[in-house]
Amino acid sequence: MRRRLSLGVPTLVVISGLPGVGKTTVADLVGAPLGAVRLSIDPVEEALIDAGFSHGWKTGVAAYEAVREMAELNLRTGRTVVVDAVNDSEPARETWRRAADSANAALCWIVLTMSDTIGHKSRLHNRDRGFTHIGEPAWAEVTEREIAPWTDTRETIDVSGMSAEQIAADIERYVVEFRFNV
Repeated sequence: MRRRLSLGVPTLVVISGLPGVGKTTVADLVGAPLGAVRLSIDPVEEALIDAGFSHGWKTGVAAYEAVREMAELNLRTGRTVVVDAVNDSEPARETWRRAADSANAALCWIVLTMSDTIGHKSRLHNRDRGFTHIGEPAWAEVTEREIAPWTDTRETIDVSGMSAEQIAADIERYVVEFRFNV
């Protein structure tokens, strides 16, 4: 049984990275010991499209904003929130800055990368999240994706060769240390 960690104040932990690096799997593992609410962009976007929104950029922004609102509500109750989202642009990242500021919460960024391109490509090829409207991206879509440079302090973890449990343990240690130093 994993122990539950206390962070003392509301903390927004944002796990970012390209599709297929393991954000959702790791966010699930990190959320439990932190007693966190776990939120993800893709299921919200899937639900919006299922409700009749068109597939595209505006629906993706709407999903980020819906998740931001849920994050703020939970942070205001004193909960820790773990969000998993690609966060490849400054406007996407600003979403989480606004949420943390609005809820007077600490904001902790985690960026997952995968230098093992063969392994990354394999993960994408074998992935089926069960979505009807959001397809799995092709490898070319992932490698051609433009990522805005990061300006925020963050922990970057190359997940190549690591188990989800190892990654989660590294993130837990970082988040606890981050909160201690805020």
